[in-house]
Amino acid sequence: MKRKFKPVAKTKSGVAKKYLAGAKNKKKKEAEILDTKERYRKGLPIDIKKVSKSRAEQNKSKTKKKRNGK
Repeated sequence: MKRKFKPVAKTKSGVAKKYLAGAKNKKKKEAEILDTKERYRKGLPIDIKKVSKSRAEQNKSKTKKKRNGK
């Protein structure tokens, strides 16, 4: 018996909107997700460092450096 999942809101290209919620550039993040998905499906190698860097850059909230002293 096939598993059934609750339907979620998606973009026109099929990426869940929640995945793009915190991105600065939603189109770029969506393209990266779709590219990674395609590479997994085809069995091609995925550059984990590149994906990780891309996702970190897309993060809206940057951590602030604490100043020592004042």
